[in-house]
Amino acid sequence: MNTIIRKSVLGIAGLAFAGGVFAGPMTDTAHTSAPPVDATAVAVAVQADKPDTGKLIPHGVQGAQSHVDLSDEQITNVKAIIAATKKAGMDERAAVVSIATALQESKLENLGHLGDRNDHDSQGLFQQRPSSGWGTVEQITDPEYSTMAFLKGLKQVDGWQGMPLTKAAQTVQVSAYPDHYAQWEQQAADLVAEHWNS
Repeated sequence: MNTIIRKSVLGIAGLAFAGGVFAGPMTDTAHTSAPPVDATAVAVAVQADKPDTGKLIPHGVQGAQSHVDLSDEQITNVKAIIAATKKAGMDERAAVVSIATALQESKLENLGHLGDRNDHDSQGLFQQRPSSGWGTVEQITDPEYSTMAFLKGLKQVDGWQGMPLTKAAQTVQVSAYPDHYAQWEQQAADLVAEHWNS
């Protein structure tokens, strides 16, 4: 008789346990403030807001990096470069190369003629020269035009996507200081990550 009662009690306990496992935990809805959040959906939403870091700096930065604090006007120029890059049908890496180039050439300031301090007739974000065929002064001091002109040159560089940033920029710009573009790669990538979808 004792064995029969014991088997019955264990059977009922087993059913209760199985019922709890299959039904899931019971929650007191009076103490829960919000429905559970799907962590996967949150992660996907965050990833969609930022470009892929591997695309921005595919080979890692080269050498010591420089950084300048930017004014509202300089941020406006960053956004203009990104908009022109998208208009040209190019990706985030092209924007990184463009912004790093403009950081080196003008610190992202749309420079006019600087008188005695001018490098020949170089002007604008990319310090392009009318005498070298980049366009008129009005054109090269227009951020969209000057970016499109730079990107047109970049598109003509075979394999620019696989090159270190400084080599790709130098091939377009033909600077007297070809290695100086590399120091701006991290800040350029950070700016593209921040403003690509803004």
